[in-house]
Amino acid sequence: MNDTTLTEHPHEHGYITDKDSYRRRLSRIEGQARGIARMVDEEQYCIDILTQISALTSALKSVAVNLVDDHLKHCVTDAVLLGGDEGAAKIKEASDAIARLVKS
Repeated sequence: MNDTTLTEHPHEHGYITDKDSYRRRLSRIEGQARGIARMVDEEQYCIDILTQISALTSALKSVAVNLVDDHLKHCVTDAVLLGGDEGAAKIKEASDAIARLVKS
């Protein structure tokens, strides 16, 4: 990828090529969250609710890991190729995001 290509699409994010897949996954996650709320409304067994919360948490983490991967492959790589302070800033931004994910 050359500098001309990078500047033609300065706001294109790495996930853009897989946006529909992300939207489908997030819609399923949204449905899972509504299902958990319904389980609470119906006063279902605590362990069953906790099991669904665990599944929801895993699904969210999976989306997050894929977004980090896309970010590293596209946004960070592009910034590093451009050089200067932008590359270092993108690496720090990615490291901070990963640290937040690890804490959660």
